[in-house]
Amino acid sequence: MTPPDISLILPAFNEVKAIAGAISEARDYFRSRNYSAEIIVAADGDDGTRELVREMAVHDPALKVLGHKERAGKGRGVRESVAAASGNIIGYADADRKVPIEEFGAVESWLTQGFDVVIGSRALAASRIERKQPLHRQLGSRGFAVFMQTVVGLPGIGDTQCGFKFFLRDVAKRVFSHQRVDGYMFDVEILAIAQRLGYRIKEVPVRWRDDGDSRLDLVAGNLRNVRDIFRIRRSLPGTKVEL
Repeated sequence: MTPPDISLILPAFNEVKAIAGAISEARDYFRSRNYSAEIIVAADGDDGTRELVREMAVHDPALKVLGHKERAGKGRGVRESVAAASGNIIGYADADRKVPIEEFGAVESWLTQGFDVVIGSRALAASRIERKQPLHRQLGSRGFAVFMQTVVGLPGIGDTQCGFKFFLRDVAKRVFSHQRVDGYMFDVEILAIAQRLGYRIKEVPVRWRDDGDSRLDLVAGNLRNVRDIFRIRRSLPGTKVEL
């Protein structure tokens, strides 16, 4: 069977109100570009998101759903979805559409120019922030970036946390076979793994808008993130991983 051009993963935790729109927009966009695409929803939670997508998938063989009733973590959801994906390009975008799917056009050209990983960024001069985060979250993000770069070190990457990342298929499969962090810091982990594997990473400016609905517990969540950053540092060798 011919693989689809693209596998798009939509991580979704309690997104029953947003998921149908996200699926519809992605499906329409890829059809308008004459791409064959499979959409994989990684849906944790018990609000009905997973059940809704299963109903939609009855009439759409290119739509799949994975997930857990408990909150297993965004990193775990994306990792399991990458394992199930078959597209020539594999990527993920947030189900709340912080980055419009049309921004894939900014990503695609770099993948065809020899880059292995292309990531959306809010940190570049040409990035367009249509709705900013609250000030306390902006300050927290800046502090996190300094901390993360000090502990892990990702030279040349300004924004690790924008949820809009795409990989050539074999690259995604290899990177995520090494990935272990289940929570939000999996973004840092996959980029660190990709760098140590010697893959070419391109950061590109995208449109981004805050939806005002953070799922991160500011105390317990940030403590878990700090723990995971140190875990990532311990797990990475000082030299490149052999292919």
